[in-house]
Amino acid sequence: MKTLKIASLFAMSLLLAFSVSAQKDKSKRPSPPAQVSQEVDGTKITIDYSRPSKRGREIFGGLEDYGKVWRTGANESTWIEVSSDVKVEGKPLAAGKYGLFTIPGEDEWTIIINKKWDGWGAYEYKEEDDVLRVKVKPTSVDGVVEMFTIDIDNNGDVSLAWDQTQVTFSIR
Repeated sequence: MKTLKIASLFAMSLLLAFSVSAQKDKSKRPSPPAQVSQEVDGTKITIDYSRPSKRGREIFGGLEDYGKVWRTGANESTWIEVSSDVKVEGKPLAAGKYGLFTIPGEDEWTIIINKKWDGWGAYEYKEEDDVLRVKVKPTSVDGVVEMFTIDIDNNGDVSLAWDQTQVTFSIR
């Protein structure tokens, strides 16, 4: 009887340990994590985000409402880090780590750099913590981008692409 209790406790411990480690393995999530990094003129730009999939859904104006703050990805808030002072679309930004949020619109998007970088989604977003906001125009892409993708080119242009929409902003 005592051996059975010990074996049961051991089995439950293994199951719990496996469950906790599976939860920590973010690559198994439906929206897996990604990170993109680029050095531009001696400044390292890093963006950490999660990649939701389209899965047949209408994305902008559907899943993600126009005119509402979006976490710019999935799961935890997307963050951006710059190793030195830069300009985002011509506006100054001090070196540091920030939350990257957006407000999608049919004809214009707002790119938001916010002090809060370590929250869950946009639930803890507060406009008063915005460091800067810039407006950019969305463009259409050929075909469909199934998984949300962020890219930084050699010039410091950051592109956000998902479904049939792409938005680009500059970091210099």
